Amino acid sequence: MAEGRIPVERRRRRPTRSGVVLSEELIVDRALRLVEQHGPDALSVRRLGTALGCDPSAVYRYFHNTDDLLLALADRLIGEAMAGFEPGEDWVAGLREMAHRIHRCYRAHPRIAALAASRVTRRPHEFRAVDTGIGLLRRAGFDDATAVRHYAAFVDTVLGHAALDAAHLALAPERRAGDEVAWAEVYQSLPGEEYPQLAAVRRELPLMAGGSFEGAVELLLSGLVGRAGVAGGSNTGGAEKQTR
Repeated sequence: MAEGRIPVERRRRRPTRSGVVLSEELIVDRALRLVEQHGPDALSVRRLGTALGCDPSAVYRYFHNTDDLLLALADRLIGEAMAGFEPGEDWVAGLREMAHRIHRCYRAHPRIAALAASRVTRRPHEFRAVDTGIGLLRRAGFDDATAVRHYAAFVDTVLGHAALDAAHLALAPERRAGDEVAWAEVYQSLPGEEYPQLAAVRRELPLMAGGSFEGAVELLLSGLVGRAGVAGGSNTGGAEKQTR
């Protein structure tokens, strides 16, 4: 049995007072909805029990505590991101698609993304994602230890940008707009004698308002392509085409 999982025999089979038969999937569905509607603070067993129409204690038949539930939510996001993903022979294209899938999914669930990005779920969807990513890097020709280290750098970069962009989306609209306008107004007006480097690139500073996810991913992939060439890897044409 995976660490932290509730034995099947302890799980409720009788309908709740609202007529719903509980399941791990249903609880995760409602928890995700709660967080998306009311924010991370809404993730409590009491509020979840109300949403499910059951005594809150029934949730403990499926999850030890709210942190255990959070790990299940994080794994749900990974599963959603990876659904239907079958990488082809081009390992660079596979990593690129994997990165964009994760980024899109986290932006679609901004209120849970920041909570989920830093966790290790120890669950099936994460197992598959890690297995796939490391497999792509081994296919590139990296030895086992190097493939693991490079995968850690890859996924941390992707998750970091995904969480950052999701957090920005979760801001109140006026705060988000204020941050974006700052590059075009506040930074434009800084005195050149005090900030000479900013003054030199003044006209380009509005670019800072855009996300840097795609640029960061391409820089990382280019670095991996170069290192794969040294390691004897092959099939790197995808990154070369994209980064010229």
